Amino acid sequence: MEVADFSSELKSARAKAAKPILWIGIVTIIMLFAGLTSAYIVRQAEGNWLQFQLPIQFYISTAFILLSSATMLWAQNGIKAGNESVLQRGLLITLLLGIGFTWSQFSAWDALVDSGIFFAGARSNAAGSYLYVISGVHLAHLAGGLLAILFTFIKAYRGKYSQTNRVGVELTATYWHFLDILWIYLLLFLLFIR
Repeated sequence: MEVADFSSELKSARAKAAKPILWIGIVTIIMLFAGLTSAYIVRQAEGNWLQFQLPIQFYISTAFILLSSATMLWAQNGIKAGNESVLQRGLLITLLLGIGFTWSQFSAWDALVDSGIFFAGARSNAAGSYLYVISGVHLAHLAGGLLAILFTFIKAYRGKYSQTNRVGVELTATYWHFLDILWIYLLLFLLFIR
């Protein structure tokens, strides 16, 4: 009986600690992107800054990530209502939309190269390099989000979540919604800070 009580207390303590740890990670990511966007502004002010249009694929990726946030919300509401099948479908669709976002980002980079905007080399410009770095670092964090969604989906498929046990879903959703908001900020930044 004491072992069961200890195990229950340990699970409860882990659940309570998980949210603050996630928020510490989110604040760290915010600081990273604040540094990157600040460096962008400082470098832009130095001159020799190439002006170019963002590829349409960045707008397509925005649609993917906005839709994925909606399907993640649908999944969250499903488990809150105790509907595990809605959770599973919502997570799967979110995962697929996240993969679509990833595909469109790579497609945007291809379009940039086709337009003569390179990350590095003799024909590169700092404006293009910063665009690749900012979108690439976001994509790296999104890859972590995709892994979290996949892991959460597998656990949901195995019936590990319920109305009363949904901390993992909430953590994954919080991180995913954060990535959505971060991308919108970055896109607006890249559009208006030229």
